Amino acid sequence: MDIHEALYTTRMMRRLRPDPIPLDTQARILDAAVRAPNGGNTQRWHFLAVDDPELIRKFAHLFRQARALEYEKFKTGTGPMAAPAPGADLAAHTETMRRIKGSGDYLADHFEEIPLLLFVFAIDDLGGANIYPAIWSALLAARAEGVGGVMTMVLRNFADEVNKLLGVPVEEGWTMSAMLTLGYPRGKWGVAATRRPVHEVSSRNHWDSPFGVEVPQPLWPAPALPAAG
Repeated sequence: MDIHEALYTTRMMRRLRPDPIPLDTQARILDAAVRAPNGGNTQRWHFLAVDDPELIRKFAHLFRQARALEYEKFKTGTGPMAAPAPGADLAAHTETMRRIKGSGDYLADHFEEIPLLLFVFAIDDLGGANIYPAIWSALLAARAEGVGGVMTMVLRNFADEVNKLLGVPVEEGWTMSAMLTLGYPRGKWGVAATRRPVHEVSSRNHWDSPFGVEVPQPLWPAPALPAAG
């Protein structure tokens, strides 16, 4: 798969089929993940794959509880995505959150059908600087395999329970960074159509100075790039 196709069409997939992901496919996804850059090549990460149905059922219960907590925060305006970004359209943000909640409801309601959970742990990760490139590499590699998924952090609301269920050696400093739900998607891949264009969220040399070129539409598949003004 062309790298630009992967970059432009990898999106969060919450509606997943229960079909198992073969071990060789999982191996290729994680082998790509561990090639990601990380500070000092210290590789202070651990990937824990969960495909045991009974364990997934236990996490389903925790996930629904954790998600309910997050949406209580959202209702009171304290959640991490409660407010739109500066300059963003409030109505568009509200509609986006409505759609995300709808697909998130599906994920929560069908959590027991997810074929693979991937828990990602790190030590002293400097705000995610080392682990998030590996997570994104895993999602891109999954896309190349036809596997979709979503990264979620809501289970950090129940970190102690997660650590106990998985036998995490927390005394060594391991902390859960995120969980990925992975499976073959029911939906279709496609370029995200709701992104604000580059020139609205970028500047050059000084905050709010023009970026220098307008990008009114996605550049993949490649249209002609307008000349700098």
